[in-house]
Amino acid sequence: MNLNRLILPHCMLLRPKRTLYSKKYGVDLIRYTHAANTVVYSSNKIDDTIRYLSLHDNKYIRYFPGHNKRVTSLSMSPVDDTFISGSLDKTIRLWDLRSPNCQGLMHLQGKPVCSFDPEGLIFAAGVNSEMVKLYDLRSFDKGPFATFKLQYDRTCEWTGLKFSNDGKLILVSTNGGALRLLDAFKGAVMHSFGGYNNSKAVTLEASFTPDSQFIMIGSEDGKVHVWNAESGMKVAVLDGKHTGPVTCLQFNPKFMTFASACSNMAFWLPTIDD
Repeated sequence: MNLNRLILPHCMLLRPKRTLYSKKYGVDLIRYTHAANTVVYSSNKIDDTIRYLSLHDNKYIRYFPGHNKRVTSLSMSPVDDTFISGSLDKTIRLWDLRSPNCQGLMHLQGKPVCSFDPEGLIFAAGVNSEMVKLYDLRSFDKGPFATFKLQYDRTCEWTGLKFSNDGKLILVSTNGGALRLLDAFKGAVMHSFGGYNNSKAVTLEASFTPDSQFIMIGSEDGKVHVWNAESGMKVAVLDGKHTGPVTCLQFNPKFMTFASACSNMAFWLPTIDD
């Protein structure tokens, strides 16, 4: 990766092509599935059922009832139709898109966040903002095969977990002004990243670049901050002309493009050298 191409990208503001409404149930977390033009999403009205939606005709394919409090994590397997969800009801549920019935249930001691690893064989659960548990998908009912306890930070709560594409790192997002980068095998904290604005405890999404070399997160003031994962040094602050907190930031899984969003969306492309 050419660092200059990372820190000097070209930004385009995007306009919506089409709007799909879920006024009855509301929309919170959205994840694409492997089938074309389909998503699963969690609701923020009426109930906490997860819904499987066809974007082509705006029709529901299936419902996944079970959680009785707000869903705070939703992660699609990178290899098949399995997905996991974590909720304020202190459970993680394992699902298969082909069945409305829960395929597995884990009761935890606190609010969880969860995510699959890049191979879809392992998933991580962050519990009570102080512990990361790793589970083998094939034998999750036997409990975690590894548990990493971190120093508790009473100033913030964990809001997300993500593995790097090479599977070697875990990124812990919070609703405060800091991220933590963990060694996925040993659980050691490699770096803590700060220096971005988040005074109102907003859930800001952080992401790895596809090559696992850099970490990015939006901020309350609309900027995007970039760090080198190995050195822990901040290498750029990008301005996408966002008018509010950048709550979503995701990379294309294969190419050097990413999108960031507040109430508007920016699409970032590498700068081409003249």
